[in-house]
Amino acid sequence: MLLLPALVALAAATPPAVPDDAIRTATDRLAVRLVETRRDLHAHPELSNREVRTGKLVAERLRALGLEVRFPVARTGVIAVLRGGRPGRTVALRADMDALPIVEKSDVAYRSQVDGVMHACGHDAHTAILLAVAEVLTGLRSSLPGTVVFLFQPAEEGAPEGEDGGAPLMIREGALSDPRVEAIFGLHVGMDLEMGTVGWAAGPLLASSDTFTIEVEGKRAHGAQPHKGLDPVPIAAEMIQALQLIVSRQTEAQSPKVLTIGQIHGGSRFNIIADRVTMDGTLRWPEP
Repeated sequence: MLLLPALVALAAATPPAVPDDAIRTATDRLAVRLVETRRDLHAHPELSNREVRTGKLVAERLRALGLEVRFPVARTGVIAVLRGGRPGRTVALRADMDALPIVEKSDVAYRSQVDGVMHACGHDAHTAILLAVAEVLTGLRSSLPGTVVFLFQPAEEGAPEGEDGGAPLMIREGALSDPRVEAIFGLHVGMDLEMGTVGWAAGPLLASSDTFTIEVEGKRAHGAQPHKGLDPVPIAAEMIQALQLIVSRQTEAQSPKVLTIGQIHGGSRFNIIADRVTMDGTLRWPEP
């Protein structure tokens, strides 16, 4: 079951209290509904800070379980609290909810119904899994030690320009302080492991991420008279090559970093030298 990794993480953080077979029985019973939920979310993707339908669905499901629910948090996020029947510590389980501005080309029955938006990073699965975990643990409340906080985070892919959002805004609105969370567990689905397999690593597993924009200014001219202008396109190309050398030749080899230029925009016509080229990229590394 996809939701077992989240339950395994929770079990590792608390003293043994709930038998494994009770958890497995509960997850097996929810398998069909979990798949239905994930496909519903996949068919109705929403971009960062716009997860209105998703947040409402999550909040309604959690309220139906009798949990303490806060919605909306950080615009469209959801927080739910489950207080176990035995004393213990407080941990959080976290999922993200937003989709990406990508056109879905698959032909499955539950393909995206929103033009240009798709759950291409698995957040639909993450949300469905955590909803199922919340239902399983609620059913085992009497034997559950401590408190579990369920965090459904919007805008994991980044808030739109000019807006606050995501994890920083959830934290500012008390996601980790009421009740005070001592540890957080999350998961991410992937294509590199067989179904039913859980992967983990010692030390950092995922990198921090920063974005940047570079603008190269030129001088517009006709393509037949390049000497009368200043072409920013070859300059941008040289910069991209040079940026790759920063990572491969100027940083510590045992400290992995990834630099990617993901977007290049410039020019208005095939025979006109552009007056500006804009490049957007990301830099990722594991150190704080």
